Amino acid sequence: MDHRPLGETGLKLSAVGFGSFKIGRNVKTKYPGDYSLPSDRAADNLLNEILDLGINYIDTAPAYGLAEQRIGSAIGHRRDEFVLSTKVGETFDTATGASAYDYSAESVRTSLENSLRRLQTEAIDITFIHCNDRDLEIQRDEGIVDALRQAKVDGLTRLIGLSGKTVAGARFALAWADVLMVAYHARDRSHAGVMSEARERGIGVVVKKGLDSGHLEPAEAIPFVLEHRAASSLVIGSCNLGHLRANLALAGAVQP
Repeated sequence: MDHRPLGETGLKLSAVGFGSFKIGRNVKTKYPGDYSLPSDRAADNLLNEILDLGINYIDTAPAYGLAEQRIGSAIGHRRDEFVLSTKVGETFDTATGASAYDYSAESVRTSLENSLRRLQTEAIDITFIHCNDRDLEIQRDEGIVDALRQAKVDGLTRLIGLSGKTVAGARFALAWADVLMVAYHARDRSHAGVMSEARERGIGVVVKKGLDSGHLEPAEAIPFVLEHRAASSLVIGSCNLGHLRANLALAGAVQP
């Protein structure tokens, strides 16, 4: 398994990371087809197999339904084997099918403490702001960046960053973030420049939606993303181990 430096953070991530959305939530998604959530036992087996395959980066969020709880239950005892990222700012109510957003400083600590409990860990490795399309205003006006800095000082999270929507938001985050999470794929290359800027500054970059939420073929999409020299890891969500193994093989053939 290819492991790449995450900027100058000192961490190395597997070229393919696991996105946990599909083990926790199956409503209000952007995927082309419907899917059922795995059982607790199936999720447990999947998460352990992911680590056994050599994937050492797992991304989650409170807005991913059952995902944080399932990660903690299944692989909390293997915590030293993987880099873990979660997010603050968005929650999701499966009963109503609606997201709620709270970017206040007060919400950051509450959200992180709840995530730590569900994930059964003492600290998160990377905490991202889970932004809607107001990502520039959220950073500038809400006080959440200072709150994340304080959470880092207090040891709740080791690194902080932005999972945003816009290029302007990502570029603004270069002033404070340790890591950026950006959408990047062959149909949307808009973040390519800011990814390169982040690399020059020693800021880590992880890529989301590299398969355009399932609309692109992995054989072309995975090499496209990982050929960008700034990309440390491409987060892919799947509950199919066969697909994950194939994705790892595709990633292994790419030289950044």
